[in-house]
Amino acid sequence: MLTSFAFSAAAICSGIAYIWAAYAGGPLLRYLFKPLTTALILLTALTLPEPVSHLYRILIAVGLLFSLAGDIFLMLPGDFFLWGLVSFLVAHVFFVAAFLEQTGLQIHGHLLILFTLYGALLLYLLWPYVSALRLPVLVYALVLLLMGWQASERWWTVRSASALLAMVGALLFIASDSILALDKFRAPIPHRDLLIMSSYYAALMCIAWSVHRFEQI
Repeated sequence: MLTSFAFSAAAICSGIAYIWAAYAGGPLLRYLFKPLTTALILLTALTLPEPVSHLYRILIAVGLLFSLAGDIFLMLPGDFFLWGLVSFLVAHVFFVAAFLEQTGLQIHGHLLILFTLYGALLLYLLWPYVSALRLPVLVYALVLLLMGWQASERWWTVRSASALLAMVGALLFIASDSILALDKFRAPIPHRDLLIMSSYYAALMCIAWSVHRFEQI
């Protein structure tokens, strides 16, 4: 557990360094700290003792690995946005598989309605501005919301600390991606780097720590 705490602490420091570099540092610092933070979070998930299950750890770790790939694509010079989108799409597929591994597909009407309404609102705000990327954005939004919905369903069903962390992480991921999409396609958002990256790294950290089997709460 001490090793996992050390990797988590290092990831927090690296994430803070990246956000500082986004405002004041040069591109080399951003290229260093952005993937380093995600890599440290991946190591946290890999070293946590007493996993929910070995399959759950593997699925979460692969999801974090594809998130790392998405980080790299989005920071490269040139237009690699679609490659980054695909990488994160695959990451969400693995996260969904992890959340389904314990409880299977769960459907509670009130949760489904909440995520459907949020998705409809987000697409309404983005649709006139995404032009040629409408299909990729639609597919990505559906998978992202599926990930958040099933994480919430898992928490609603099992009420464990692991499920709570996974749900919080999934909701933070939705928040981060929503801010990123609105900033990219609709209008610049003040302090975008702080809002997007702090919620993104917090999301990954919560999802990584959901690997550990905590006591029932």
